[in-house]
Amino acid sequence: MSARPYILAETTWQAVKETAFDVVVLPWGATEAHNYHLPYGTDNYQADYVAAEAARLAWEQGAKVVVLPAIPFGVNTGQLDITLNINLNPSTQLAILRDVVQVLARQGIPKLVVLNGHGGNDFKQILRELQAEFPSVFLSTATLFRIVDRSRFFEAPGDHADEMETSMMLHLAPDLVRPLAEAGDGASRRFRIRALREWAWAQREWSQVSADTGVGNPAAATAAKGAAFLAAVTQELSQFLVELAAADPHDLYE
Repeated sequence: MSARPYILAETTWQAVKETAFDVVVLPWGATEAHNYHLPYGTDNYQADYVAAEAARLAWEQGAKVVVLPAIPFGVNTGQLDITLNINLNPSTQLAILRDVVQVLARQGIPKLVVLNGHGGNDFKQILRELQAEFPSVFLSTATLFRIVDRSRFFEAPGDHADEMETSMMLHLAPDLVRPLAEAGDGASRRFRIRALREWAWAQREWSQVSADTGVGNPAAATAAKGAAFLAAVTQELSQFLVELAAADPHDLYE
């Protein structure tokens, strides 16, 4: 396998010191149960792939983009009783990101994209705090399953180990996907309080919401759907990376 110059884990100091990178991408996933048929590392496989493929497409257009190794643990505070769901508190995420951004600021690398692959992560407020602390680094975030409209590819609703995630994993790592006949149906319970269903927010206690840890029926998932969705996501993300690499952070508004 040839080293990919846009993947930091594969490249060398010789290559890095000769490249003026404009954008750093940090994939951030989670380690958690995904129904009975998907592996605990599902979010990490997805975030890693999307970051790498989008960076490849951007690199081929001349953008100097580099992808860091993924952070494999996310915010799982609503799943503390589910065995080996590994939780990072938001304050821990802030500490990790502060250290990463401090490195970029010290070394003059101007832009960071945190690519989120886990529904429990939310980096907006963290990046607001860090942007004030490190004004020389432009900070942004994107959540991979919100980059394109999922309804173009999937019919069944859901947000965890559902048709969408299962389709992606059938494309990315089919050997790690158990037969769909073994999967739970992803049935989930809703909040009784209307506002919490419609416009207010509270953390979901996962073991009370789902019997199989899934939310959304995966039965209609196919590898072809996953491939089509991922192609659309990586194409859209790559264009963002190309534009961001070329942009002046001090001249971003029309």
